[in-house]
Amino acid sequence: MSSDSRNQQEIVVQGISASQGIAYGTVFVYLQSDVEVPSYQVDIEKRIEEVARFDQALLTTRQQIAKIQDEVEKNLGKAEALIFDAHLLVLEDQALIGETIREFEKSGCNIETCFNNVASRYIQAFSEIDDEYLRERAGDIRDVAQRVLQNLLGQAENSLSKLAEKRIVLANDLSPSDSASIDRSAALGIVTDSGSKTSHAVIVARSMKVPAVVGVRDLTKKVNTGDWAIVDGYDGVVILNPSEATLFRYGKIQSQKKSFEQRLFDANRKPAVTLDGVTVMLQANIEKVDEVALVKEYFAEGVGLFRSEYLYLNSARMPTEQEQFVAYKTVAEGLAPNPVVIRTLDLGGDKPMASNPHLFPKEANPFMGFRAIRFCLEHPDIFKDQLRAILLASTFGNVRLMYPMICGVEELQRANAILAECKAELKARGQPFDPKLAIGAMIEIPSAAATTDLLAPECDFFSIGTNDLIQYLLAIDRGNDRIAHLYEPTHPAVLRTLKHIIDEAHRARRPVGVCGEMAGDPIFVPLLLGLGVDSLSMTPPVLPAVKYLIRAMKMTDARDLAAEALMLGSAKEIYAKCDAFYRARIALE
Repeated sequence: MSSDSRNQQEIVVQGISASQGIAYGTVFVYLQSDVEVPSYQVDIEKRIEEVARFDQALLTTRQQIAKIQDEVEKNLGKAEALIFDAHLLVLEDQALIGETIREFEKSGCNIETCFNNVASRYIQAFSEIDDEYLRERAGDIRDVAQRVLQNLLGQAENSLSKLAEKRIVLANDLSPSDSASIDRSAALGIVTDSGSKTSHAVIVARSMKVPAVVGVRDLTKKVNTGDWAIVDGYDGVVILNPSEATLFRYGKIQSQKKSFEQRLFDANRKPAVTLDGVTVMLQANIEKVDEVALVKEYFAEGVGLFRSEYLYLNSARMPTEQEQFVAYKTVAEGLAPNPVVIRTLDLGGDKPMASNPHLFPKEANPFMGFRAIRFCLEHPDIFKDQLRAILLASTFGNVRLMYPMICGVEELQRANAILAECKAELKARGQPFDPKLAIGAMIEIPSAAATTDLLAPECDFFSIGTNDLIQYLLAIDRGNDRIAHLYEPTHPAVLRTLKHIIDEAHRARRPVGVCGEMAGDPIFVPLLLGLGVDSLSMTPPVLPAVKYLIRAMKMTDARDLAAEALMLGSAKEIYAKCDAFYRARIALE
């Protein structure tokens, strides 16, 4: 560290923990600007040539991405290389390409302008999706669009492949191509102003096993290349100009964390059983078929939530019954005999299909709009294709079906009536299915939570979607930065609602699980189990931490925690109790 850096004041910046680990070194500030797109009219006699130029740019971009994918597979592995399948799909998207050509033919503007206009509309549509993972896919389209525009304009591509020395990479955001091109031997850590835990920069950082912190808000405007910093990927903290005392403290922390990580790894191979002998079912949330390997890698007991809308959102058209059947069958067979809960599509409202805008008109309040089961019931032809595909896959494993956004008994009955029609149609075809296919309802709307006892006779199990349930209960848009701090999982209203759902479900002899973010947070896990939840489903990488905690606690203590929490009147008080419970059992050695 230079003497100038030693004399500068230490600054601590809080972000979001994205990839665990601790890094210390100098910063490289990487600033990437959007391509500036010129606009002009193309002469009629040159329009065929203009379309040919577009075709060549698409071909060149495809070759570039295929090369990056090969390099990523060689350096990081096949699973990480799959990131770029989505990019190649964008280049094959006939809706995107066709719309560009139509706009060109109609306006006569140069192809760069037309392509940029169309791609921007797609990016906007994905950016407005509430689901964090799917919202990040706007980055796929943006990244590909930038590459196509660079090739059309003859500009050199940006690259982080030649860092001069070991550095912490700091950027406003990193596209998938940027992330993949980072020199693995020179990147100490990754920090971004924006982004989330599901961004591609994070996925690559985890694969490279380097610490990452995202969402540090305009840090690129306050830091210069060459400044010294610590990246704490455990607590989501970036420390600029760290003092000698801080450096000493982090040296000890790093040693402790590495020891703790090894304990998590060892515990994850063992059963999820509490100290007093209670077994807890831990499952995985997935979006894609290729995540079956991840489910097995983290020893999850099947899938508690398969978000089937990914099959629709990554397609230029509605997937056929056969295409869906193949996907569901692959997951069911791959994880048998463990259960696979397939949630019917949660499209509409905040998750429109950009390729089918006529089905999803823009809404003023998409969170409470025309989505999920509401969309399905209004489009039974689309719904039936999915239901028949799930039924057909049910003979190849332990498949279960779950409806999202159920608000009352009538909706659930209507959905089951359509399912019965599908069963009759398959019988008429002579195609086998599991006649005892388990049917579940997600509880994520307050009206469903209040009428769990009425819903119970119409289904076989419940799964609580805490993300939306909390949002609706507290009237908090969790995507709104100004009020995000009010989104409190430990709010007394949330706890009382969860307790009511669980008690009513158990009174009707229906198991109830949690598949929202609370299920994957070790601080909240004892509280959920103490309230009586039967199973937890989460993103695979967080399973080791949750399983370790379960093996370090007693269920009787968790029940005492829940009973005490239900008596408290403050979200902060309840959180403090949960945090103390967690820390008492996860002391670092």
